[in-house]
Amino acid sequence: MGPSWYWMPDIIESFFEDFGKKTSDFFQLVPLDPQFEMVFSDSKMNIPHSYTEMRDLFEKTEKGSGKKLDEFMEDARYKYEVGMKEFVNKPCHSWFEFVSPKIAKSALKLDLLTNFKKFVRKYFNDPKLITLMEFPVIFLGAAPKDIPALYSLMNYGGYKLGTWYPMGGFSKVIDAMKNVAEAEGVKFHFNSGVEKIMVKNSKTTSLIVNGEEIDFDTIIASSDYHHTESKLLPEEFRNYKESYWEKLTFAPSCLIYYLGFKEKIPNLKHHTLFFENDLDLHTTEIYEDKKWPSKPLFYACCPSKTDPNVAPENCENVFLLMPVATGIEDSEMEREKYFLEMIVRLEKHTGVSNLLPKIDYKKSYCIKDFKEDYNAYEGNAYGLANTLSQTAVLKPSLRNKKVKNLFYTGQLTVPGPGVPPSIISGKIAAIEATKTN
Repeated sequence: MGPSWYWMPDIIESFFEDFGKKTSDFFQLVPLDPQFEMVFSDSKMNIPHSYTEMRDLFEKTEKGSGKKLDEFMEDARYKYEVGMKEFVNKPCHSWFEFVSPKIAKSALKLDLLTNFKKFVRKYFNDPKLITLMEFPVIFLGAAPKDIPALYSLMNYGGYKLGTWYPMGGFSKVIDAMKNVAEAEGVKFHFNSGVEKIMVKNSKTTSLIVNGEEIDFDTIIASSDYHHTESKLLPEEFRNYKESYWEKLTFAPSCLIYYLGFKEKIPNLKHHTLFFENDLDLHTTEIYEDKKWPSKPLFYACCPSKTDPNVAPENCENVFLLMPVATGIEDSEMEREKYFLEMIVRLEKHTGVSNLLPKIDYKKSYCIKDFKEDYNAYEGNAYGLANTLSQTAVLKPSLRNKKVKNLFYTGQLTVPGPGVPPSIISGKIAAIEATKTN
């Protein structure tokens, strides 16, 4: 349902390794080159797959920045290796989990108390390079000034390890995970609405599903955390009150358009970021002003540039995605206004006129849909923002504190938003759940 980026390939690979499999057993992974294109108001920048070529691009853009990129990436590599091995695999029940000689030694180098915006500017001065380096933390759901510098690990996990694409689309990853699960004896119940979590003697005993009671030994909820607690659990067994959720900082929602074009669109890459406008303004309007953006940034994904099987011959499969604030008024009129603006900018970038008559399929998806389809709190699309005050133990607990065999997983608990962190979250929850049996 979305134009996903296949980043941190090692994390996804490790899921399959846990079951004696490899991603290549299920799908073909291809590197994207360029990884993506950035469109600025006065120029374009293609980000190459080769690190050597990326370094050359930096040096060409700002003298001396090639060496600075090496320093940045070496620092980011350290954070990635320590962060992904020592930090993100903790269940985060207590700060004592982080008391170890290695973590203590690493504390200063991990830059937990420096914000990402300042950190990037230690290395680069050119506005385009700054935007390029700040862009990945948008996935973490907060403005660069509110994200710890620790998350430069995202730059390493993306730019250095590369941007990839599973041939056939991201659903191939989901199909592969389903196959692995079924081989382990998992039974899937589709179109099955969970209506209530039953609790007896401080233990969950069953679920009410489509009006039928089904017994379970342990329950792990990967549904929206707020929905699980407020709609499925009796009040006395909830970890958090409504006031708790109201104080949290959520990652953005987004306006997505799914488009099928009857013709090929030249000069369009697999991933294109339209950053002609100011990143700070857009993030301020998302997180502080809580309104529709006045000068939006957006992103276009055209997987048919890489994979001919995701669109009919001589046609194009395109997603347009614009981050927006959660909880704002969502109407067809508002959606259409931004759709037309994105189409104009797409036409300008590609040099193609009259794209509208060439659209064969069109569907929009926004805040109301995230609420209706996923019970997403205020229509968020990416979970909880990874701000310092919402990190590790300060995130919503993975474990229900009043019901001993009920656990939570996904983007609203540890370690955070994104596909790789959510996979890690599932593994942590599974390990914790086995301890109760």
